Amino acid sequence: MSEVVLYIAMSLDGYIAESNGNISWLGGDGSEPDNQGSYPEFIETVDTIILGYTTYHQLVTELAPEGWVYPDKKTYVMTHQKLQNCPEISFTDENLAELIRRLKAEGGQNIWICGGSAIINQVLAADLIDRFCITVIPILLGDGIRLFTKQEDQRLLKFVSTRTYNGMTDLVFEKRK
Repeated sequence: MSEVVLYIAMSLDGYIAESNGNISWLGGDGSEPDNQGSYPEFIETVDTIILGYTTYHQLVTELAPEGWVYPDKKTYVMTHQKLQNCPEISFTDENLAELIRRLKAEGGQNIWICGGSAIINQVLAADLIDRFCITVIPILLGDGIRLFTKQEDQRLLKFVSTRTYNGMTDLVFEKRK
């Protein structure tokens, strides 16, 4: 059965972007600039991506304006805007928890919760994240967009692994069963 996976990077002090959305600081310390870390292996485990409109917009306008970066993956962009779907991207205002439950029931590979913070925290509040893969970037931002906002309930996790490359550290946890 597919898992819902949060795979994201954050600063050492817990931010996923600066207050203005800037993510130019994402990257290692330069000690291993050619080491791609866990991403190439991770992306092969995913066939579905869920993200919010702000993250989608940043991808298509700033990070990869030359073309869609996930052409072989089905992507759901959570938005209230009425935008035209294309074969690999669906724009939807479907209830997020219901969408995830439906996708899990359909089977397939893992579902990647890509961002941003509002989407991540909705999925977390619904207790639907099975695996947390968080890369800690060697920077203290001091302010910005927090990865996790205040939650009503605690989430008990089980440590799975760590991996270090280019000054960054992957922390992997899964939900306790």
